[in-house]
Amino acid sequence: MGERRGRLVRLVQARGSVCSLGGVVTWEEMCTRVTSTLQLSGIPHWLYPSPVLCNTLRTFTWHKVGAIFKRSKPPKEKPLNFRMSSQASKDQLEGQKPPLLVDDHTIVTVRESKVLVLLRGLPGSGKSTLAKDIELKYKETSRLFSADQYEIKPVIRSSSGGDYTKLDDDLTTCFERREANLVILDDTHHDHERLDELFDLANKYHFTVVILEPKTPWRLDCAQLKDRNHWKLSLEELKNLRPSLEKDLLPLYFGWFLAKRDEDSLRKTSHEFLEQLGNLKAFKKRLQAYGYEDKHKLDLLKHFAKTPNILHCTSKFCDYGKAAGSEEYSRQEVVKKSYSKGYTLHITALFATPRTVGARVELTEEQLLLWPLDAEREVMPKDTFPRGSRAHLTLGTAAEVQDVQTGIDLLEFIKLQQAGKEGESLGELTGSVAGKVSYFDNGMWMVNLARKIEVKSIFSGYYGKPGVNVPLRGSKKGLLHQCHIM
Repeated sequence: MGERRGRLVRLVQARGSVCSLGGVVTWEEMCTRVTSTLQLSGIPHWLYPSPVLCNTLRTFTWHKVGAIFKRSKPPKEKPLNFRMSSQASKDQLEGQKPPLLVDDHTIVTVRESKVLVLLRGLPGSGKSTLAKDIELKYKETSRLFSADQYEIKPVIRSSSGGDYTKLDDDLTTCFERREANLVILDDTHHDHERLDELFDLANKYHFTVVILEPKTPWRLDCAQLKDRNHWKLSLEELKNLRPSLEKDLLPLYFGWFLAKRDEDSLRKTSHEFLEQLGNLKAFKKRLQAYGYEDKHKLDLLKHFAKTPNILHCTSKFCDYGKAAGSEEYSRQEVVKKSYSKGYTLHITALFATPRTVGARVELTEEQLLLWPLDAEREVMPKDTFPRGSRAHLTLGTAAEVQDVQTGIDLLEFIKLQQAGKEGESLGELTGSVAGKVSYFDNGMWMVNLARKIEVKSIFSGYYGKPGVNVPLRGSKKGLLHQCHIM
């Protein structure tokens, strides 16, 4: 009996879930508490306290029994928003999580990139849970900002709306000091004017924007959200916010945005390509197409005066939803599943014309699923090309030339090749741009790389203003931006 009694007491102590006696109780009540505890623990019924055992327990002094239970105080109740957040985490199905949380290649790519993640959705929809999951996954290189921490109440923007001054100051400091290469911003992001401010900030510091929304079943159910949001917003307030969040936010264009490390490397490669091409004797003899007669006056780095803010391969031009087929494209299941996913792009050739300098991209079968069927016909409706022929990276353009011209120039090369014109072989380049140089008349030069260049990228959208470019600086010493990855 003594051994059995000792085992029971140790079980009660180990369970630690019975409250303090807190006053005068009967032995029967105490035994009932012990029995409940053992039942919850899954303890065999033969260890439950019998009347004989209760009589044995009477030999214990009151203060000893009380001490056992006092050591097992009930846990403090956690705040409402914490409990809701925990529940949201349980309800967030693994298959619905974005690739940057579950895909290994994407995780590696994000760690080598500069990404601004904007969580978007109604209060109580599960944004904070998703934000914390991302922060935890990238805890060494990320920084999380929450509008709640700044006491910014989610309301329809007005003179009495939340003040973002302090939050924006802290965001700017984070960008300027390069405190993180993954910045997470948790807010409703229902106001387009506010979003435009954030897109401008991302452009200024060369961050790719990824917009994520929780996939919880109640994310648009105002009746449920009324009880879930810690701001205690009324049903009417939530319904006022919902229309601005029901429709998907479409970018200027979708595409693959290069990881910062590979982007910096490719800019160096572009520099080397232009430098070697400009020094080629055959090139110096054919300057007329570039508007120069004197070979000493042509500097290709200055000629291609602009370069995209972030190097990217556009898949679909949407014009914020105004372009034909943009909404249908964004609703494709493959587009939804691929958003924020990391991909490796393969560059097979570099080319230059009087208007543009670019890199030809060879898309994989998986990447071609994201390529619109009419992408080539959009710019050359009378010609027929294999799907993906227009895939490219714009490395630079001449003054007043738009980036879209690079893809058109690439199709001109392919059109000539389809007609059996492979160009005149005029030498070879070396180093990272090693390959045979071909000339196609009218100032069109292409080097087919002896070895493909692989670059990591993230499939996302560009949401900022059109025409944002970065002027190429300096001479032949370098093309890199001032902003580098941490």
